[in-house]
Amino acid sequence: MTKAAIEAASKAEQTGAFARFCAAVGLANLGDGIAVVAWAWTASLLTRDPLWIAVLPAALRVPWVLFALPSGLLADRMDRQRLIVVCDLIRATAYGIAGGALFLSLPLPVPATGDTDTLYTSLLWLGLLIGCAEVARDNAAQSMLPAIVPRERLERANGLLGSIETVGNEMAGPAVGAFLMTLFLPSPFLMVALAFLLAALLTRSVSGTFKPPSQTGRRREWRAELIEGFRFVVHHPMLRVLVLITGVWTFFTQMALIALVLHVQENLKAGATTYGLILAVGAIGGVVGGIAVAPLRRSLPPGVLAQRMNMVAAPMFMLIAMAPWPATVAGAMFIFYFSGIVWNTLSISYRQRVVPDEIRGRVNSVYRLFAWGMMPLGLVASGGIVTLAEDLFGRETALTMPFLVAALGVLILATLSWRPLGRGFQ
Repeated sequence: MTKAAIEAASKAEQTGAFARFCAAVGLANLGDGIAVVAWAWTASLLTRDPLWIAVLPAALRVPWVLFALPSGLLADRMDRQRLIVVCDLIRATAYGIAGGALFLSLPLPVPATGDTDTLYTSLLWLGLLIGCAEVARDNAAQSMLPAIVPRERLERANGLLGSIETVGNEMAGPAVGAFLMTLFLPSPFLMVALAFLLAALLTRSVSGTFKPPSQTGRRREWRAELIEGFRFVVHHPMLRVLVLITGVWTFFTQMALIALVLHVQENLKAGATTYGLILAVGAIGGVVGGIAVAPLRRSLPPGVLAQRMNMVAAPMFMLIAMAPWPATVAGAMFIFYFSGIVWNTLSISYRQRVVPDEIRGRVNSVYRLFAWGMMPLGLVASGGIVTLAEDLFGRETALTMPFLVAALGVLILATLSWRPLGRGFQ
């Protein structure tokens, strides 16, 4: 066989492996999107207490903070393909159990305020298990990708995966979940179980070697390995900048996005349908951004592109705060999500290139810890800002204050990071 034929065969194999990997990611994120609706709606059928209704779906997100670092350790100690398969099988089993438990509990009793029962408690523990498996799976998948895709094609691959995740998590998944809830209460949980089972089978079919190289002949103590991941980030000038940008940007973004609900309802006098359409337009912007990142990367140096995308959020938050019509808000959300996906793709691709394979999982977990750890802080800060501003400026102005504070925050962040991104982001 000629050298050209060997290269063609290798490229075809890589293309097929990436296609199966994408299909698995799509199914997994479709399941996640269905679950967003299923958990919250089911909680409202089991209790009328707002706190307990929030706690059940929140159980899926708590592990993103508590289990972030251990998930990085797993991704660097285990065969990443096997870890993904095991995590998807765990989630498939847990969702199957949840669906079966709901089926056996039908018809559900009329819930009372503050009342929770054995079914609720069981679903809560299953949610925590599912959340831990999701954290480990996503970390391993991000660490595994460079073994499937050549370095020069990472932006294109990450952009496509970002588009797939957006469609599954924010567009198709919630719509399918809402439809299934109206048909039969356990059906979304059983559908998610099937999606994760198929995702596990697809991931298992991807050919290649996905076990990280051994760090030493003898495995070290786990604390030392975790510290190694932190140390690599702290001592790498550009990664240190990127992780700070990620954490601070997430804080202000969550502050603004949670404020959008009341802003749309009270200031724009719009209902749930309009709010859903605004989010859908934003999600479409994310999909377009994921597709556009590769051609943009060919047109501009990565540092310049990162600088420009980092500057977009501030004017969009200002526009949302002052927009008189929902359509204007939707347009701002489109641009915001577009720039966010492009920025995130550039950041992930850079990290995949510069971080050694043997510690990639732990470095990814440091990023996830900062990003997800800042989310609840941003949510709480948004509510506090509205409460404080209402006494000073009135309700209408107070509801716009989180956007204005977020705009100022991300503008300062983008200004301070402009020069470091231009010098070191390659």
